[in-house]
Amino acid sequence: SSNNALFGMGNPLLDISAVVDKDFLDKYGLKPNDQILAEEKHKALFDEIVKKSKVEYHAGGSTQNSVKIAQWMIQEPHKVATFFGCIGTDHFGEILKQKAAEAHVDAHYYEQSQEPTGTCAACITGDNRSLVANLAAANCYNKEKHLDVDSNWSLVEKARVYYIAGFFLTVSPESILKVAKHASDNNKIFGLNLSAPFISQFFKEPLMKVMPYVDIIFGNETEAATFAKEQGFETEDIAEIARRVQSLPKVNKNRQRIVVFTQGREDTVATVVKMFPVLDIDQNDIVDTNGAGDAFVGGFLSELVQEKPLEECIRAGHYAANVIIRRVGCTFPEKPDFH
Repeated sequence: SSNNALFGMGNPLLDISAVVDKDFLDKYGLKPNDQILAEEKHKALFDEIVKKSKVEYHAGGSTQNSVKIAQWMIQEPHKVATFFGCIGTDHFGEILKQKAAEAHVDAHYYEQSQEPTGTCAACITGDNRSLVANLAAANCYNKEKHLDVDSNWSLVEKARVYYIAGFFLTVSPESILKVAKHASDNNKIFGLNLSAPFISQFFKEPLMKVMPYVDIIFGNETEAATFAKEQGFETEDIAEIARRVQSLPKVNKNRQRIVVFTQGREDTVATVVKMFPVLDIDQNDIVDTNGAGDAFVGGFLSELVQEKPLEECIRAGHYAANVIIRRVGCTFPEKPDFH
C-alpha cells in the first residue's frame, strides 16, 4: 500500500466513557443501546458524566476509528490512511492530534476556535452502550475552507479507496458528494456506512443523493432493517435487503455495488449474497462492543486497499472486530496477529 491510498473524512470526537445506572439514562431520556446526537436537554449530561468515578477518554469518531484500525492492520508503510475532520483549538483537540500521530494516520484537521472539539459520551450499563455525540467543532467542517484547498484536495486525489461513515451526512453532505463523485469518475472505490438508524430516518435525502456513487455500503442488522423500512422494501430478511440495496441505481457501472451487513454474533451477510461466519468468542471475553463495527470496517479496508478479494476483506474485518471487543474503547495491541 502506498501513502494516502485510503481516505477517510468524518467527525473526530473524543470518547468519554463511564459506567452509569438506569436512573442516569432515564434522567436524560436515553435508551440503553442507542446512538443519538446531543440535544439541548443533554448538555448537562457531559458535565455529569465527567464527574463519574471511573471515566475513560479515548480518541474516537466512527470514521477516524476505522482508518486507524486499517492503518494498524497494515502497519507499514505509515500514513497509508488520510483523515479529514474538524476540531477545536483546545486540549481535547490536541489529544486527538497526538493520538492520530501515534496511530500513524495522516490527519489533516480543519481547526477553528468558534466551537470546542466534539465529544461522545458512552453511557455504559452492563453490556449496553448509549452513545450521545456532541458534535460541536465536528459540525463546523467547512468544504470551501478545507476540502477545496488545493493542498488538501491533492491528498484526496492520491487515494484509491474512500470511506465515510453516514454520520458525516449530518455535517457536510456536499463534501461527501464531491469525494464520492471523484471516486466514481475515476473508477476508484467509495465506501459508506449506514452508521445509525437515525441517519436512514432523518437524513434520507442526503443519504439517497450519495447512494448512486456508493461502491460498498456497510451496516449492521438494525441499520439495514431501518433503511429497508424507510425505503419501503417491505421485507425484514437481511439477505433480501442486501440484494435490494445492491440493485439501487448506480453511476459507475464498472463496479457492482457490494453490500456488507454485520449481525453481531450471527453471520455477516455480503453480496453476491453469501454468509460469512464470525470468529467464535466466549461471552466472558467481551469487554466492550463499542467500536466493533468501526473495527470491522477498518479490517475490511486494510485488505481492500491492498486489492484483496471480498472474502479476505471480510476475514480481516472479523479479525479486527474480534480484537477490539476484548478491550475498552476502540484500542488495539501493538501489532496485529492476522495471517
